[in-house]
Amino acid sequence: MDYFSFYDLPVSFHPDPAKVKQQFYALSKKYHPDFYINESEEKQAEVLELSTLNNKAYQLLSDPQKRLHYILELKGMLTEGEQYNLPQEFLMKMMEVNEELMDLQFDPDAAKLAAIKAQVAEISSTMDTMLDRLTDGFEGQYSAAQEETLKEVKDLYFRKKYLARINDSIVKLDAVR
Repeated sequence: MDYFSFYDLPVSFHPDPAKVKQQFYALSKKYHPDFYINESEEKQAEVLELSTLNNKAYQLLSDPQKRLHYILELKGMLTEGEQYNLPQEFLMKMMEVNEELMDLQFDPDAAKLAAIKAQVAEISSTMDTMLDRLTDGFEGQYSAAQEETLKEVKDLYFRKKYLARINDSIVKLDAVR
């Protein structure tokens, strides 16, 4: 079951949060197991499954990162265990950041760490801006335009995943200080 269809919403990177919440509450009420206590075991199991589906749909559609991943999967842009090749320029830039972080493990320097944090935050902010630009109005695009948008979104998705690992390293270094 497609969560967007379940909530009767178009596939969108930016669904209306009020509509998502409204659908969640309406379906929570409709599929609340307590209302089906006198029904057959089969019907109770079906309602419990729909209630669980509703909770999963809400969690996913309410979280921008999970929603991004879900849409890419839904549209066939992500495959299990995929080895995506990031652009060489991006990898070189990230390699420099990683090397600086490794140096800080052996020679801690609060000012350098702060500078790296700022650099990574700026890269992340730029990616978020690009992602917002790409995904605004996605649902109104023709399928060919959506396909091109999804390719660019996929690239940013993998860049953001890479950057998240760098942020994890920064957090670890910060905790050691």
